[in-house]
Amino acid sequence: MPIHQNVDGFGVAVGPTDLDKLRGGDAQNDIRNNGTVTGNHADNVTSGTNTLTGNAFADATGINTVIQNSGSNVLVQNAMIVNVQFADPGL
Repeated sequence: MPIHQNVDGFGVAVGPTDLDKLRGGDAQNDIRNNGTVTGNHADNVTSGTNTLTGNAFADATGINTVIQNSGSNVLVQNAMIVNVQFADPGL
């Protein structure tokens, strides 16, 4: 099997030397979840149920995030960074 080959739909393959020149190097990723909840007031509030059934994630694939909240006057923050490194599996 050649080191690189053309794949239909992707154009001409880039050789290892040229690909090495195009690498991104290091990256810095920051998540800043710093929201606030202040001065809120909830009066006569009835919160609903917060349930999941046994097959709630039956067909889920990939990376999934689930956030549930059954309260009032809350701040729900979420963030995700996914770093993908493509490397020779033999390394």
